[in-house]
Order: sequence, then structure tokens, then C-alpha cells
Amino acid sequence: MAHLILDARVGARYRPGMTVSPAAPMRILRTPEARFAAVPDFPYKPSFLDVGGGLRMAYVSDGPADGPPIVLLHGEPTWSFLWRRVIPVLAGAGLRVIAPDLVGFGRSDKPAEVADHSYARHVEWVRTALFDALALHDVTLVGHDWGGLIGLRLAAEHPERVAGFVATNTGLPTGDRRMPDEWLRFREEVRSAPTLDIGRLVASGCQTPPPAEVLAAYDAPFPDESYKAGPRAMPGLVPTTPDDPAAPANRAAWQRLSTWDKPFLVAFSDRDPITDGVARVLARTVPGAHSVTIAGAGHFVQEDAGPALAAAIAEFMTR
Repeated sequence: MAHLILDARVGARYRPGMTVSPAAPMRILRTPEARFAAVPDFPYKPSFLDVGGGLRMAYVSDGPADGPPIVLLHGEPTWSFLWRRVIPVLAGAGLRVIAPDLVGFGRSDKPAEVADHSYARHVEWVRTALFDALALHDVTLVGHDWGGLIGLRLAAEHPERVAGFVATNTGLPTGDRRMPDEWLRFREEVRSAPTLDIGRLVASGCQTPPPAEVLAAYDAPFPDESYKAGPRAMPGLVPTTPDDPAAPANRAAWQRLSTWDKPFLVAFSDRDPITDGVARVLARTVPGAHSVTIAGAGHFVQEDAGPALAAAIAEFMTR
């Protein structure tokens, strides 16, 4: 088990454009690379970015280095492996594909305490990776689940860097409306389970149960419970009350998205009870948004219908 003490600090209260100042140091865990040796159908070698004080964010890439950049942002409790059937299609279409692992997930460093995670910190970590470390401009962001909660904020707060957006089974909660009962049960399960079974969480969001080796790949980043602070934290960071610390920034993001003037694709599956209805809200709110429905897929549309999602994104990019 790799335990590190790093000066990986960012402030808990983030405002667009601010420089985040240090707070308390974190205890950081790094998953041994050997844990990923048996991951199937994912031949990509990781690269690493410093997103603050030595805290590393991992990413994989494919496609021509001079192609239009597209970033695939996963959510809870997955990692870039989720996009394994999407990446080659987009790379084959001439795009520079970048798939990061959120901090706390995949090969990225893992702050060891649930309290180390906040919505603001995750937005800032991804912003630092994409816009500072990788210096991306004219980038299309693809956000799934928490990848959308982060990516929609980045698009709204840094429109000068973003060329387009693809939202898939995601949203931007403000706490002004009650979350679905199924999601509330999921949040309580993650909070209270003595052992958090990552593979089972993924399987429960699929229409077709993934094979054992795929579920093992989702478990790979987490050698034991001490590595799971990220997955434990994320449901509790979703704004569910109007006075949530992240609610004002999300409301501001909705306001900016209501005047969005760049390409926007809403690509949701038809069998996801958690995000049911959010597709219509996005399509109604974002001017000129184009919508497609991925049939026969659950929340993890990449598992149930990865090629169909990849084709929809590729077609969107060519348009």
C-alpha cells in the first residue's frame, strides 16, 4: 500500500477565475500499477499531470496530436476505462482524445479522507489539468455522471476555452428540486455500506451485466477500503438543498448555459431512472442543443451501448 503525504492542497471555496490558496495537507494514496495489469481491452499507457502541490491526475490519450481535442470525463465510481469502446472510434475520426481519471479514481492520486473532497476542488483539479497543464483550447468536453457536473461548470465558467459540449446521462443539480428516490437510496447505500463494492455499483447501472473481468477492472483502482474516499464522497457532494455550498455556482452556470452559442449535444440513454427527465431540461435550456437517444442502455451507457454513443459523438463532431 502506497501512502504519501503531499502538499496537495486547494481551497474549499472556489469562485470562477480565483487562484486557490493552500489549506491543510492531505494524506495521498497511489494505487500500485500492478493492479491494472489484467484490465481488458484498454491498451493505453497513462500519463500524469500535477494539479496542485504534487497531486497527480492520470489520463490516457489517442488519435493525432494535432487533431481537434476532445476530453472524455467519467463519473462515479468509474475511471477512464469506462470509455474504452468510445476512444478508438473518436481517434479513428481524427480527433485528439484525452480521457482523464478524476482525482480519487483510476490511476489518479487518491486523497485518503472523504473530507478532502469537495465539488469546488474537483472542478479546480480538472480545470488545472485541462487548461493549465495541457493548455487546451477549442476543446469539446464530454461529460458523463460527475464528469458532467464538473464539465458543465467548466464550459459555463471558461467558454473561451470550450468549443462544444456533449452531455450524457448527467446534469447540474442546484438543490432547488428533489433528487430522484433511486438516487437518494444510492447515496445512502454509498454512505453506510461497510464495504463499498465498486463493481456491483457499476453493474447495477447497466442493463446488461458486464462480465467478471470488466467488473474487476472497475475494482482495480481500489486495493482496499482506504482508497475509496473519492467514491464515498461524490454522492454527498451533489447539491440537494438550496443552501448547498455549490448551489450558487451551479445556478450561475445554468444562467450562462441558457445563452450558450456553441454546439451542444444531449446524448442520453432511455433506461436511466437517475437522470430521467434531465435530457429534456438541458435540451430546453441550451439554445440550439441537438438531442439523440441511445436505445436500450442504462446509466452506464458506455457499457450497454458504447459503439452507439461513440457514433453519436463522432457524428456530432463532424457536424
